[in-house]
Amino acid sequence: MKKIKIKHHKTIFTILILLLCVLSFLYYDLIFRVTYAKDEFSTQMEKIAEQNENPIFKIQRIIVYSSANAIDTSENESLQDLSILQYSDIAIYLDNTSTVYDITNENTVKELYIDNISISTGSDKGHQYINYKNALDFAKYTEIDETNSSKIEYHIVNTNDENNNTDYETPTFYTDCSNPITLEYMNENIVTNYATSSDSNTISFNGKVLQEAGIDLNDVNYSLNFTIHIINNLNEEFICPVRLQVDLSGDDGGIYKGYKYDNNTVSGYEYNFIKIVK
Repeated sequence: MKKIKIKHHKTIFTILILLLCVLSFLYYDLIFRVTYAKDEFSTQMEKIAEQNENPIFKIQRIIVYSSANAIDTSENESLQDLSILQYSDIAIYLDNTSTVYDITNENTVKELYIDNISISTGSDKGHQYINYKNALDFAKYTEIDETNSSKIEYHIVNTNDENNNTDYETPTFYTDCSNPITLEYMNENIVTNYATSSDSNTISFNGKVLQEAGIDLNDVNYSLNFTIHIINNLNEEFICPVRLQVDLSGDDGGIYKGYKYDNNTVSGYEYNFIKIVK
């Protein structure tokens, strides 16, 4: 049998070394790095779980008051050119003493803001937005401005003197969490140019107007999503994503009877503020 002679041994050896390097790189990239990333992720998740086993802040109660109104733009207020809107006042109460019983730098608020706001409804009727609502005007219709910002930032009241001099027309929250976060959801121009019938010269300026105008509640039921951010006086950051599914109907007629009031004590992990581990 004829023996095969290999020439250029150095070239073959170099190629083998290069192949070994490539295989080592692929092993590191596909195996070692993925394993390391998984371990790092697991470690991070363990840290987050430990930090949030006993949450410093959590949502305790959510109140939603929903009604409607009609804006009359007709001449002499003849009820022949009405724009119909639906609104909900929302109050979110926080619990900051279930883990830390005294008022300390850990469970008091230095900064608070809301972002990641999204709204979806059962139809394309109307124009929806949310903004701060003065708590003194809660459960009554007041006009609110549509914010141009992507977030709602609250002024933090730290002392009684500040409280006495605060203008509650702007977003306001107490450092000790003793007042609720108040918001208003607005869905305006659900129906425009609405006119009362010829045999009627009255209209309800509350939730009944939705029924009078033939508005299906399935079209105006909505879900509201946003994230509440808190920075405490130790400069630690906490977040809580909020999802509100608001059904305006009810066995008693719901908002068609004039208004709907939901007062819910809430519990569960989804209502806890998660501490951001940096």
